[in-house]
Amino acid sequence: MYIQYVGFDTVTGARTYSFHVIDGALEARDFTVKVEADAFRPEGLGLQDGPCICYARLAKELGAQTSESRAEACLSIGEHDIKDYLEQHNPKKPQARKKDGPAAPLADRPEDGWERR
Repeated sequence: MYIQYVGFDTVTGARTYSFHVIDGALEARDFTVKVEADAFRPEGLGLQDGPCICYARLAKELGAQTSESRAEACLSIGEHDIKDYLEQHNPKKPQARKKDGPAAPLADRPEDGWERR
């Protein structure tokens, strides 16, 4: 299966990302994935995240489709999708552990580089 990003359109209050999918013996299909404009904010998605989150959502839908239940041609990104995407792409960094104390400045260390205690 090949998923090709075609581009996006900006409409009032949203961006719509377009994809073209070629799946072996099946006919080629076109899909759109809509992201509301307010999803693009400092604590949310960056504009550069748009194609990636939409691709991930489309790939998920295509992976879950069956011969009886095909993926819909028009999808949208919800808060749950945004939360999952941000957790995967911007994981929280563990807090640095506090050291026992400051190391001696380089000038105060012996010439062999080892600190004597």
